[in-house]
Amino acid sequence: MTRVLALKGSKKLLNAWAFYDWANSVYSLVISSAIFPIFYGTLFRVAGIEKVTLFGGEIARAPLISYVTSLAFVFIALVTPLVSGIADYMGNKKVFLKFFCYLGALSCIGLYWFSLENIYFGLLCYFFGLVGFWVSFAINNSYLPDIAYPEQQDGISAKGFSLGYIGSVILLVFNLAMVMQPAVFGITDSGGEVAEIKAMKYSFISVGVWWIMFSQYTFAHLPKGYKREGERTNIVLNGFRELQNVWKQLGSEIRLKRFLGAFFVYSMAVQTIMLIATYFGEEEIGWGSDSERTTGLIISILVIQLVAILGATITARASKLFGNIPTLMVINAIWVLLCIYAYFLQTPTDFYTAAGLVGIVMGGIQALSRSTYSKFLPETTDTASFFSFYDVAEKIGIIIGTFMYGAVAQLTGSMRNSTIFLGLFFLVGLYLLTRVNKKSN
Repeated sequence: MTRVLALKGSKKLLNAWAFYDWANSVYSLVISSAIFPIFYGTLFRVAGIEKVTLFGGEIARAPLISYVTSLAFVFIALVTPLVSGIADYMGNKKVFLKFFCYLGALSCIGLYWFSLENIYFGLLCYFFGLVGFWVSFAINNSYLPDIAYPEQQDGISAKGFSLGYIGSVILLVFNLAMVMQPAVFGITDSGGEVAEIKAMKYSFISVGVWWIMFSQYTFAHLPKGYKREGERTNIVLNGFRELQNVWKQLGSEIRLKRFLGAFFVYSMAVQTIMLIATYFGEEEIGWGSDSERTTGLIISILVIQLVAILGATITARASKLFGNIPTLMVINAIWVLLCIYAYFLQTPTDFYTAAGLVGIVMGGIQALSRSTYSKFLPETTDTASFFSFYDVAEKIGIIIGTFMYGAVAQLTGSMRNSTIFLGLFFLVGLYLLTRVNKKSN
């Protein structure tokens, strides 16, 4: 019996698309932000070392994970336009969505075997977890014009965000309980491995299983994809050609070009902080015992998640009263002060305070940046290509930000110095934002 796919704009199709956020958001919260950074630091602490020998040289743990993250985003920035161009012309978008979903989920499960003895395999799983998440996320986003009419897109996007937040928090709370009370879940010390670390490893498996299991609802209802009309030539390079066309069009869009320049600079710092914050807290804050460190860091991540929603709401209201650019300028100024404050963090209370403040400006700057970019777009353009350009610019910013963060930490021997360095990005971004609405070229 042939199954009939849901029609564009139908409730079933919209919900299936939004549900992918429920499936994959557990990666960004549990792996990227919470459990894995704690696990990574614990491995080094238990072993009593700060550096590992890799490819013939010694490197400290903080710069190492920063460099691997940077390298992963180089790969993501290259492969996303490539996949986009092929999928658009072949009409097989869902094949790629499934592939990168399973790649990311299986890599999460592979983190169970992450150890200092198997450092190459572990870092490879971390690398492909990032790739699977970000590329599948981009492909799923590109489905939005295919499954929803313009008047439905804001609402269903918000629903996807909400589902992702709820799902990821549910799994994180479960994993937190498992890490803090492993005996309740039947997890005990064995084979020289403490129960807490073993529980963290089980949390990696839970993310992969959750991601695969819940994505099936999305896969069951999303269309295969739609072939682009016209002659199909240069299929492989098409995605890059579209980015090149957008770059040419920016020449006549002065405000858009100026805003993109400012966004590129301050986004380097924002995205780097999102990826590195827990590593900083794990290494630089005096938590006391290991259990206090684990609990404190995860609570901090939850605080950021909760406050970010409030921050996005406050920022949206401020932008209506004062305008988008002035509001973004104030947010960048706050970020500069936060980076200076981060340099002096010592106690858990300091870190909780910073987490709350970061949450307010984190949610605001991301939401307002995307909507500001959308407002500056020319009316008669291929908006999909412009947003692809925006995403690639963001990824390149992550590459530069994480690499430079790691380099400063490695050269100076302290992650604290890197926070001041990130503050300079926000300062430059603030200056560039002052030029966006100027009339002169």
